[in-house]
Amino acid sequence: MTALTLSTAAAPGLRADAIVIGVAKGANGPAVAPGAEAVDKAYDGRLAGVLETLGASGAEAEVTKLPAPAGFKTPLVVAVGLGAEPEKDSSFGPEALRKAAGAAARALAGSKKAAFALPLGDAADVGAVAEGVLLGAYSFDTYKENNASGPKAKNGKGPLAEAALLGGKPRDAAHKAALARATAVAEELNRARDLINMPPNDLDPEAFAAIVQTAGKEHGLKVQVLDVKALEKGGYGGILGVGAGSAAGPRLVKLSYTSSKAKKHLALVGKGITYDSGGISLKPAGHNETMKCDMSGAAAVFAAVVAAARLGLEVNVTGWLALAENMPSGSATRPGDVLRMYSGKTVEVLNTDAEGRLVLADALWAASAEKPDAIVDVATLTGAMMLALGNRTFGIMANDDAFRTAVYEAAEEVGEPAWPMPLPEHLRKGMDSPTADIANMGERMGGGLVAGLFLREFVGEGITWAHLDIAGPAFNDGGPFGYTPKGGTGSAVRTLVRLAELTASGDLG
Repeated sequence: MTALTLSTAAAPGLRADAIVIGVAKGANGPAVAPGAEAVDKAYDGRLAGVLETLGASGAEAEVTKLPAPAGFKTPLVVAVGLGAEPEKDSSFGPEALRKAAGAAARALAGSKKAAFALPLGDAADVGAVAEGVLLGAYSFDTYKENNASGPKAKNGKGPLAEAALLGGKPRDAAHKAALARATAVAEELNRARDLINMPPNDLDPEAFAAIVQTAGKEHGLKVQVLDVKALEKGGYGGILGVGAGSAAGPRLVKLSYTSSKAKKHLALVGKGITYDSGGISLKPAGHNETMKCDMSGAAAVFAAVVAAARLGLEVNVTGWLALAENMPSGSATRPGDVLRMYSGKTVEVLNTDAEGRLVLADALWAASAEKPDAIVDVATLTGAMMLALGNRTFGIMANDDAFRTAVYEAAEEVGEPAWPMPLPEHLRKGMDSPTADIANMGERMGGGLVAGLFLREFVGEGITWAHLDIAGPAFNDGGPFGYTPKGGTGSAVRTLVRLAELTASGDLG
């Protein structure tokens, strides 16, 4: 993990491999952003022109490298785009800083130290740049022979080792707090990315549960793991039904953070399908290769609970990780089977590839039994949500309009693209079953909304609930962008942490 420091040092005398500056997209070409005055002065005030000659425009996360000016102890200047130049008396938003810092950090892989001279107007800007650096510098090379810590490390490029945030005040309480928060959140988000990127032969439900137990001991969290025998005794038919076809048995993991000053309790529920073949309703060719990411919701919940503990938030946060591997075999659940869920309700399984809602249903009912003030579930649940919102935006459904709005605003605040979605009552009838209380499939059109309606059936009466369908942004199949890497992204972690903070402060609607 990249080490972060706050520094008031002057840019010319700082020893580093590179100095990162911001450049905006101005009306008349690229414009040097605040924070880079000393660098611009060393170019005789002509830095913007030099950058334009090199093809820089100031577009968001655009990276341009050029030799440092005479007199600097750093050999390289990295100019990174911040997007449109803000209007007079306004500043760049946190997300622009986060993306710029992330793009620069990734471009500096293999470097020992870089100085970031991006615009830092207040503590929020410090936090945004710090978060961007840590998330952008992320890499997952554990399974490569020349990984950064392996025997052939000299042939590989490890992440940027150290970043100094110029303009950050080491003795300022707000700046230090912002740096500490960014570090905790980014480190836990990167933990979630590691889990998502792990191959399923190394991360089955049992292994995932063991990782949670280890983290629980490290951070003083209470961890309870229900194995197959305990799930059978408790009547968790949904989780057992999904995991029935796999040699790796399912688990339900409860991870609890408690604060002596807490007045509220937030429950988080995550879908943790460590590999999803579709079961008997086998996925078609071309849809299996990335299905190790179907536990992204559980990874996000796990990371958020640990982050809440590290931040010492004055709220009780409980994470429920519904872990199973969905495989076809002679013992697998079949289309047409009926499962008796933990709630007592029966479900006719029409499609075994609609398994996430089955494991979540049991976990939601278990979470509801504790009567929390609110429940938020997170899942890579439906391809329909990807069709509706694309690959970078997650959908938000809820049983309370004000709460749905509050979750959406929290996501927007932390820079995670999201969109409020409805739960149309007329779609519920499509899940009526002649055999059971409800079927796990309904109308094809609006499938993401149908899944949300199914989950709502398993939320305790009177409990405020929201559902985040992160199927699109959880795993990035394309090239990296901003602070987002290829592979597991850690989507929803920052939203969940922000919701915990808002719950602690009493500001969550």
